[in-house]
Amino acid sequence: MEYVNYIFSVLIVGWLLLKMMPVKGIKQITTVDLKSELKNKQKQFIDVRTTGEFSSGHISGFTNIPLHELTERADGLSKQKEVIVICQSGMRSQKACKTLKKLGFTSITNVKGGMSSWRN
Repeated sequence: MEYVNYIFSVLIVGWLLLKMMPVKGIKQITTVDLKSELKNKQKQFIDVRTTGEFSSGHISGFTNIPLHELTERADGLSKQKEVIVICQSGMRSQKACKTLKKLGFTSITNVKGGMSSWRN
């Protein structure tokens, strides 16, 4: 029985690690890299944190679309422009990037470390 529990635990950990790995076709940048991107009007900047988190502080130029609303509101984004996505730590934004990819977006960038790494 211990052996079965061990195998099950290894499978769960492996599955979780795979879920966190970057997806092919989704670019990863740091918050340092983000600073040079912010002036580019040809890019869309999306913050997928909750409305409360966004209200407590956000980067100028980012639009708040909470992760749970992304699928319904994605039609308001252009598939012809790059979408740069941020959250608090980089986890929700990675999930948002995967969602956008499934919806047919082709130029998607995740901000690694999220707002936790942002320094003005």
